[in-house]
Amino acid sequence: MKDTKKSAQLGSSAAERILQAASELFYEEGIRAVGVDTIVERAEVAKMSLYKNFGSKDELVAAYLRARDERWRAWFEDAVERRAGSPKDKLLAVFDAYGEWMERESPRGCAFINAFAELADPAHPAREVAWEQKGWMLRYLAKLAFDAGAEEPEELAERMFVLLEGATVAGAMRTVEDPLRKAKETAASLVEDL
Repeated sequence: MKDTKKSAQLGSSAAERILQAASELFYEEGIRAVGVDTIVERAEVAKMSLYKNFGSKDELVAAYLRARDERWRAWFEDAVERRAGSPKDKLLAVFDAYGEWMERESPRGCAFINAFAELADPAHPAREVAWEQKGWMLRYLAKLAFDAGAEEPEELAERMFVLLEGATVAGAMRTVEDPLRKAKETAASLVEDL
């Protein structure tokens, strides 16, 4: 019920401006570094509008991640489909799609990993959103692995997930040159016999 309420609230222009401003600020500067006053100033709304539409900063953080996840999933599935024909090719296309997204949308790394790391409270509503996003990615990889004929699709999905997430962190930290290409090469050895 909470998600339906949040979706309906986003129809108002004040809510949309708040979410847009918060999304930019949270990603660019960090969740804990950005206060409510900064968000409402950027959104050009009264502080009461933020609380009326989202209830709290914590709920606004969760809404930011939900909106990013929705946009990510739609874009990502389409990007993988555009890049590959066979199910086996799709397993490797995820690395190229990740790379494109990271370059365009996430130069500071994965918003979900960043949020999870910043928000130590296990009861924070945004941690659940981040957890679900990563669960979706694992399920998506397992589906691709199953479609490609993997004998143990969940195991292959977990290995691919570790490669993707590790490469994403290494890329954001600039610790390894071209980490997604290297991860894709490693993944190719996992899928070559499917």
